[in-house]
Amino acid sequence: MPGGLPGTDSWNSVPTVQNVVPAGGSAAGVAERVASRTLAGRSEAYVDEVQRLVDAGFAVMRRTGTIDPRVGDIVRAAGLSNQAFYRHFAGKDELLLACLEDGQRRLVSYLEHRLAAVEPGTPQVRRWVEGVLEQARNADAAENTRAFAIDGARLGDRFPDELARLRELVVAPLRTAVAAAGGDARRDADAISTLAIAAMEDALVARRRPSKSDVEHLVQFALRGMG
Repeated sequence: MPGGLPGTDSWNSVPTVQNVVPAGGSAAGVAERVASRTLAGRSEAYVDEVQRLVDAGFAVMRRTGTIDPRVGDIVRAAGLSNQAFYRHFAGKDELLLACLEDGQRRLVSYLEHRLAAVEPGTPQVRRWVEGVLEQARNADAAENTRAFAIDGARLGDRFPDELARLRELVVAPLRTAVAAAGGDARRDADAISTLAIAAMEDALVARRRPSKSDVEHLVQFALRGMG
């Protein structure tokens, strides 16, 4: 009957059962969609929390000059709670590893951008070495990297596999460049990367900014060694 209550039988006014799920059953699909929306919102919030903690870790390390900041200082700088911290990290070292990975991935992106601007081979080897040394020449990059250069051995001892993986991310573009230049992608790239990264870390520890002449000398040394 027009105007009657939905779900009412017009003959006896007894409410009838209306199934909100169409025949064939899509309740699971509805539940999955609702759950996905809920988890997506929570995931976005958690990603934001992690990034805030990582950024706060960098900020505290820049301020203190150490890779051993207090969790309380990091949490306060992030504007979060201890509960939020331990929701994502079992302890401080796990956060520091996340900070290191964040920095390494930024470095990889920077190096890949530099290498993409020149021809494959020797020009890219040059760009890679210059890019690594720029981490000690650029004031902001140096402040973010110095603490790891000073105290990073502790993380390397606790997370050797993770640090090896992160280092390989950085070296991978160099391996491709060395191979294109006719060198040994494994041994030559290992030697060049060890030389460049050690020179960069030594400069960071000494708070010394390598000169352009220093960088060029290292580039030429690496290229001659590659042959």
